[in-house]
Amino acid sequence: MTTPLRHSLRRAAFTVGAVALATAVGCSAVVLSRHPSNDRTWSPDERELATARVAGDSVFVHNVRNVHYRTTHDYDVHYEDRDYDLRRLESVWFVVEPFSGFKGPAHTFVTFGFDDGQYVGISVEIRKEVGESFSPWRGLARGYELTYVVGDERDLIGLRANFRHDSVYLYRTTATPEKARQLFVSMLERANKLAAEPEFYNTLTSTCTTNIVRHVNEISPKRVPFSVKTLLPAYADQLAYSVGLLDTTVAFDTLRARARINARAAAYADSAGFSRLIRG
Repeated sequence: MTTPLRHSLRRAAFTVGAVALATAVGCSAVVLSRHPSNDRTWSPDERELATARVAGDSVFVHNVRNVHYRTTHDYDVHYEDRDYDLRRLESVWFVVEPFSGFKGPAHTFVTFGFDDGQYVGISVEIRKEVGESFSPWRGLARGYELTYVVGDERDLIGLRANFRHDSVYLYRTTATPEKARQLFVSMLERANKLAAEPEFYNTLTSTCTTNIVRHVNEISPKRVPFSVKTLLPAYADQLAYSVGLLDTTVAFDTLRARARINARAAAYADSAGFSRLIRG
């Protein structure tokens, strides 16, 4: 190779490298210049933020979501105010929704059961603007705010089982009433904080599952160890089983088969006893 050609190639490589570096720096600057906000044109199902007031054993939750779906894109949104008695809180349930057609990605959330028949879910999600859909890549680049949706089970579970037609697994956890109370209050406090101080969702560090794990570990330090199954939450139920957060008196495969509630969710979609009936 002649010296002039060698020099030309070096200059070309240097130019390409410089352009790539400048592009990366520019993109990073754009991403870092973004700031979370609660003032955007939100999708109707993400328009209102839940907030809570805890006074002793009484909890008042403002903006409990209760959507009536006809399709995933055609629905009526209702936000309600509801009262809960922490003395009646008796169970925590873990929900896993693996995404159809993929291995690993999933949505997870928790729901709380009271001995008077009330159930309420808390789902950590991206807060979508009008026309937005989820992209894991955008979730790495400050593309979405984080929200804690407090919702009726017919909304949060029914949407996923009956309208998205994803498999939905509903597990009763081994949480005691005391731990259930601590988790419920902790998640509602985080919802209050997000209403005052918005944060970005992050595909790796601040997702549905990583936030649940964070709450659990705040209540019971080191209860859930770091695991790739947190980052691939379709396997989060396996992780929960392995650390004793689910019933381990039966084999995991048996427990998982029992936990799939799609048939019951479809059969009792319009029943007033939806939450009780999907539990068999």
